Amino acid sequence: MTIVTLTANTALDQTVFIDSFTPNLTIRARETVLSMAGKPTDASYILGQMGVSSRAMGFVAGVTGETIKNMLATVGVQADFVRASGQSRINTVIIAEADDTHTTITTTSLRVLPEHIDQLRERYAQALDYASCVIMGGSLPTTMSPDFYTEFIRVANENGVPTILDVESENLRAGLKSRPTFIKPNEHELAEFTGQRVDSLETAYAAGQQILKEFGTSSVITLGGRGALAILPDRAYYVPSIPVDVVSPAGAGDAVLAGLALAIERDEAVEEGLRYGIAMASAVVMQPGTAVLDPADARRFMAQVELEPYSP
Repeated sequence: MTIVTLTANTALDQTVFIDSFTPNLTIRARETVLSMAGKPTDASYILGQMGVSSRAMGFVAGVTGETIKNMLATVGVQADFVRASGQSRINTVIIAEADDTHTTITTTSLRVLPEHIDQLRERYAQALDYASCVIMGGSLPTTMSPDFYTEFIRVANENGVPTILDVESENLRAGLKSRPTFIKPNEHELAEFTGQRVDSLETAYAAGQQILKEFGTSSVITLGGRGALAILPDRAYYVPSIPVDVVSPAGAGDAVLAGLALAIERDEAVEEGLRYGIAMASAVVMQPGTAVLDPADARRFMAQVELEPYSP
């Protein structure tokens, strides 16, 4: 059995570190880092750095697509992408230290046609025979419909394979129609979906309970620097973040996806998945770039993760 990750819009992140952002001037970067992007593919990349194999699926195109596959191969990930049209994206992430800002500029350069989706359907059906779970999420190319998530979660359910979904807006609505096992929204995504304010543990819990009652789906809600709140069928946990020096937050939420999948792969309790996820997320934010970590940091942080039973 293996963890499968499914990313329709896999990309690369070009992270640029500057002192401050001033319009209309040439700004000299202190450091630039090219790293993986696309939420589930990030999870594969994180797991690979931890010595855990996975199968990364979805669409890639062009020279950027080849770079994505090569980067995944360096950490032992099996890249099983369908080649689409256009070019896989390169996002520009600007981190201005003096302003304490983190800005991402993204593009829409990948074109996925109906025949590409048909090819992915065939490969996905085969992959589910050996899948312990599927992580899917991220934005969709402009040529694709949110129904993609409805269909691919439903097919996993029909094969008895747990699913972990990380999307927003109409993609989240479409995915929840098929009742994924877990979703991993942040506060802003959850507020948009529920139409409620989500700005505290109490309001996050209420929103997660609403989703659990309506769809039977558990939520792991990431709270930025405050950690995460997990709403499960019969219990809930607040998991505080571990105090570390944050270099770049990019990819921290994807580490939580990886942690949940790792626990499923090992047939362990969700609690272990939360520990894995927060430990790996803490290691990720200490490194420049996206979804990059030192495995020694993640292992060291495991003992520091605290799960606090939560009820409002």
